Amino acid sequence: MVPEELFSLALGLVPPWLVDHVTFTVEEKRLDLHINFPKGSRFACSVCGEECPVHDTRDHTWRHMDFFQHEAYLHARVPRVKCQEHGVHQISVPWAREGSHFTLLFEALIMTLVREMPVLTVARLVGETDTLLWRVIDHYVPEARTRVDMAHVHAVGVDETSSRRGHDYITLFVDLDARRLLFATPGKDAKTFERFSADLQAHGGSAEAITDVSMDLSPAFQKGAAEHLPNAEITFDRFHLMKLVNEAVDDVRKGEVLTQPNLKKTRWLWLKNDCNLKVKQKEKLQALLKDQNLKTAQAYQFRLTFQDIFTIKNRHQGATLLKAWLENARTSDLPPIVKVAYTIMNHWDGVLRWFESQITNGILEGFNSLIQSAKAKARGYRTHKNFINMAYLILGKLDLRL
Repeated sequence: MVPEELFSLALGLVPPWLVDHVTFTVEEKRLDLHINFPKGSRFACSVCGEECPVHDTRDHTWRHMDFFQHEAYLHARVPRVKCQEHGVHQISVPWAREGSHFTLLFEALIMTLVREMPVLTVARLVGETDTLLWRVIDHYVPEARTRVDMAHVHAVGVDETSSRRGHDYITLFVDLDARRLLFATPGKDAKTFERFSADLQAHGGSAEAITDVSMDLSPAFQKGAAEHLPNAEITFDRFHLMKLVNEAVDDVRKGEVLTQPNLKKTRWLWLKNDCNLKVKQKEKLQALLKDQNLKTAQAYQFRLTFQDIFTIKNRHQGATLLKAWLENARTSDLPPIVKVAYTIMNHWDGVLRWFESQITNGILEGFNSLIQSAKAKARGYRTHKNFINMAYLILGKLDLRL
């Protein structure tokens, strides 16, 4: 079998396409495959599919997957056909998509690699510019999203994540049942819900079908949910509530450390769960808790009680215990704890809703960690579009059909 026939089979070419010339340059570490077709060949019109004669041709070159350590390129005269009914049209070739500088196999390799490593690293690995690779990503990700079905989405989690340094955020909407990213958009205001509602409808879903939404205490999110998810009941994420209590405990410690030097460098003793403390840390914490007059110890007890309440799955029992906690917190001589108590009272319905819905933003916290890790490895993304495309690629469970 001659090399041209071998490469034709390897590329999966079917008549009239064939490899008619191969050039291999050792010094340049390059393999060039020239694809052609016999004179008199006919090709299908891109409009009606009728077999038509060739009108003229234009030369094109595509980067292909490497041949061992050698770069490989495909060259072809791409014909334009003349259809009697639809005029002159350029045909599409089977080994590359229209407008791309790469073959389909090379693009499949790119999309596989960029899921695992930064785009710039992949670009250096394959010897191409990251700008060209971003164009490939910007083709496949939006195309894959057109096939996303949101018809059965009814419970969503909402949270913002940092896009770049400063006050630059992307809001993420996640399907809590399917554990996948549904929608990402710049900003963290109420309009993000308007854009989500439109995207939901474009993918077969409905804003009216959303029955539950988990979020933090953001007034903008509350406003957006009320306006654009009319049937959704809000559950304020218990992890964000716990974060408020933890911050209050730490504020008490900071205020007391001036008079209690032994509280220095003990922050994580009060904020970590006991099971996550080392033996020496546990011993030190127990020694500090023996001081009945230590305000930080009192705040710590409020933290433990609050955390235990949210292990209960009965609304009535949870509400009873939470009301007792609020009463004790409001009358405590600990201003940060008092502040948290009033915050919870002002968001009572959404806080209490957790005992029924049991939904949290835990999956969003994990997603945020993944996308921030990818951003750190890439040393940031130049545009919101790049950031969002990577978020969809990593978290969206997209069917890229490579």
